[in-house]
Amino acid sequence: MNALPFAFANPAVLFALLSLPVIWWLLRLTPPRPQMEAFPPLKILASVLKREETPAQSPWWLTLLRILLAAAVIFALADPVVNQRSSTLATGPMVLLIDNSWASAADWQRRMDTAHALVDDAEAQDVPVSTVFTADRNHDATPANAATAREKLAAASPQPLVPDRRRALQAIRESLGGTTPGTVAFISDGVKSYDTDTVLADLATLKPQDLRLIEGDGTETIALTTATNGADQMTVSASRLAGTNAASYNLIAQDGQGRPIASGSLAFAAGQTDVSGTIAAPFEMRNDFARISIEGQASAGSVHLLDDGFKRRRVALLTGEAGDDFQPLLSPLYYINRALQPYADLIEPKVPDLAQSIPEILAGNPSVIIMADIGRLPAETYEPLQRWIANGGTLIRFAGPRLAAAPADDPLVPVILRQGERAFGGALSWAEPQPLADFPAFGPFAGMARPDGILVKRQVLAEPTPDLAERTWASLADGTPLVTVRNVNGGRIVLFHVSAEATWSDLPISGHFVEMLRRIVQLSRSGGASAETGAATTAEALPPFRLLTAEGVLSTETGDAKPLDPRRDLSKIASTFDNPPGLYGSEDGFTALNLLPAGAKLQRLDPATAGMAVARDSLIGEKAWSAKPALFTLAFLLLVADTLIVLFMGGAFARRLRPAAGAAMILVAAFAASALMPMGEARADDSKPGDDVIMERLNNTHLAYVITGEPDVDRMSEQGLNGLTDYLTYRTTLEPSPPVGVDISKDELSLFPIIYWPISASAPMPSTSTISRIDAYMRAGGTVLFDTRDQFSALDTSGAPTANGERLQAILGNLDIPPLEPVPTDHVLTKSFYLLSNFPGRYSGSPLWIEARQDARNGSSAGTQSGDGVSPIMITGNDFAGAWAIDANGAAVLPTVPPDETQRDYAFRTGVNIMMYMLTGNYKADQVHIPALLERLGQ
Repeated sequence: MNALPFAFANPAVLFALLSLPVIWWLLRLTPPRPQMEAFPPLKILASVLKREETPAQSPWWLTLLRILLAAAVIFALADPVVNQRSSTLATGPMVLLIDNSWASAADWQRRMDTAHALVDDAEAQDVPVSTVFTADRNHDATPANAATAREKLAAASPQPLVPDRRRALQAIRESLGGTTPGTVAFISDGVKSYDTDTVLADLATLKPQDLRLIEGDGTETIALTTATNGADQMTVSASRLAGTNAASYNLIAQDGQGRPIASGSLAFAAGQTDVSGTIAAPFEMRNDFARISIEGQASAGSVHLLDDGFKRRRVALLTGEAGDDFQPLLSPLYYINRALQPYADLIEPKVPDLAQSIPEILAGNPSVIIMADIGRLPAETYEPLQRWIANGGTLIRFAGPRLAAAPADDPLVPVILRQGERAFGGALSWAEPQPLADFPAFGPFAGMARPDGILVKRQVLAEPTPDLAERTWASLADGTPLVTVRNVNGGRIVLFHVSAEATWSDLPISGHFVEMLRRIVQLSRSGGASAETGAATTAEALPPFRLLTAEGVLSTETGDAKPLDPRRDLSKIASTFDNPPGLYGSEDGFTALNLLPAGAKLQRLDPATAGMAVARDSLIGEKAWSAKPALFTLAFLLLVADTLIVLFMGGAFARRLRPAAGAAMILVAAFAASALMPMGEARADDSKPGDDVIMERLNNTHLAYVITGEPDVDRMSEQGLNGLTDYLTYRTTLEPSPPVGVDISKDELSLFPIIYWPISASAPMPSTSTISRIDAYMRAGGTVLFDTRDQFSALDTSGAPTANGERLQAILGNLDIPPLEPVPTDHVLTKSFYLLSNFPGRYSGSPLWIEARQDARNGSSAGTQSGDGVSPIMITGNDFAGAWAIDANGAAVLPTVPPDETQRDYAFRTGVNIMMYMLTGNYKADQVHIPALLERLGQ
């Protein structure tokens, strides 16, 4: 792909830059201005005027401006392109190897864009394409045409897996059949799939003519590798691919329901790729953690799943003898305490009396109880211990002199023991100390390496029984048991046939002792024994329960996943095609398998391992961008600046300076005069608007409302007409100016086609002269829209007029109004702009009253003679302004009754129809032109 950050499409044009010195020399020369001859009568005046001199050459800064203009044009013609991409491919089939692993999820779309660009190049050069995805189970690497390659790209998706590049390369070799490829493009996630990843060297063995490694910057490639539930906090390890810059991330711990319950942090220093973070939380809260994820990251690697094995157990320690502070290494609990302290919360009894300490320990419901060399227990403690074990508890016992002397019918041992102990290498024994045998393939120790250098000197022996081998988790080289177990309903009893300190064997001082105890403790219930008796656990394969997607989300889609073998140490294995990361088991219990093994570190692919030249490219970010338009725009602006400078230097603006200065002085003088005007000369409050106001209202259409003198009513009227004005501007070609409040007692009313009058019973009653002005306005063709705004109140008045209705009757009693009727269904108002059947406002129950048409046709109403059939009066009670009113943010001020935004929309449509009716009259009701129109339309 060879993406270049900057290149020229026509680099040959740049040779024109060599001409810039010549252009500099030419531009410095300024032709002489035309010589002007003075008119003879004015020659005497010419002698007193200052002679204007013309410079011999242009100023250096003007020349530099013109040089820059020429350079901008030259560069524009050369067509500089940012992010230009080379589309040249080598001859032969193109191999497109794509990592669709977990690390590709963050920038998957860019990877697909890059792949599509390569397929487009192959199609343009008629080159077949072999497309292979490294995280797919099956591969079809047969070279095909571009259409087939695009189908594969469209069907591909990132997988929550580590890529298996070996299988993909094997499929490529088989499909090529010895054919040498032209271009091999490896769109990689940049991460080694294993420590000795040789993918680039393997690609080089194909002997391509062109090998390209295309990868992102890796800044979003980060994975959680380990989570350890410590004594006071959860420790989480993470690894990232790009460690150049310092970075910090938030860790989120979620419970089984996906709710965040705790948080922590990861802090990478510059140059650091592996780091550990902590999540501090109480013991009980940490045991509720189900998953840990990195905030802001969406990949399978940024999630670490936790199961019951990660939960910290409460372990009680009991011993048959008191500890010796002066010789701690001989204490039966010393090595047990040191082995389990990092993994469990240890509890030791406060009193040595087992009859008191065992009930106290059982009251705390521990997960595990460990008894070191305890032979006989108080009789009253056997029954509660057995009940605790049956309900899910785990009892671990260690042998010793006391246990060797205990009765053979002890119910709290997993096998029948022989009386006494067996000694190796003593004066009365011919046997040598015995090493350990290999661990069996079942049990918690399956998969552990056989310990070397551990010898057993003493042990308690088990009586041979048919099921002894099934109950043996570990044995000596001579076949005698070392660790035995017996399942009791939901719990188990485990016995180490050696002591817990180093007198009987070397096991307690080895690292295997720590691992063996940890695995047994993890088999126990994290929350202690349950109230219900459970079933015995088995080591059967666990079916897939919930699987991670590439984006780090648990899904119930299990696909081709196979059951998981629980006997394997899952912390040391990586996920595979057969066992992708997720939860295996059932809702009652499951095991977590994470993407990477514990302690994994992300490492970059090294192109040097290819053994041949590797072209390193980056993923497509932004599309190629040409700077030609910007350079031409710059050249045009420089040309405009040059023109203005030349005009200024030629005096073109000087001739206009004096008139402009004079106008400015007049404006300043007028402002000063108005500021110094005595207060007594100011316009009186009762004067009418000046000519400037009248001209402004004549040139623009305004909606007007009557100022009632009540602030709330007037504010609602203004907001309502503001809302209608905005609606008219948005929906129609009419663009009214802001609404105007008019004082009907003195303002000029003929400037407005319609006046909205909200009736308020508490407002002052208009005077007789004011009503006469309204009557004259209506006769001259104006319309008054009376709104009593009382429809909601009128619903409960049983037909009696409201206070606002009575005030309207008083006003209309002094007006000469025509007979009224509700708007008929075929009236112009129902179709002047929108098709309407009713005229709602904030309320919808009141009809809209207008002049009755019969009287208008007879001409009995003087109010309609100059109105082109427009009714001079409209009456409603639906509160139009309340429905139209909006605040400064454009939001409705009042709700409709009932709340319904559809009703509000129809209220605005009512306002539009009223305005169109006012401005067009009965035009849409005129039927004169209909025959001619139909004839023209060919009807």
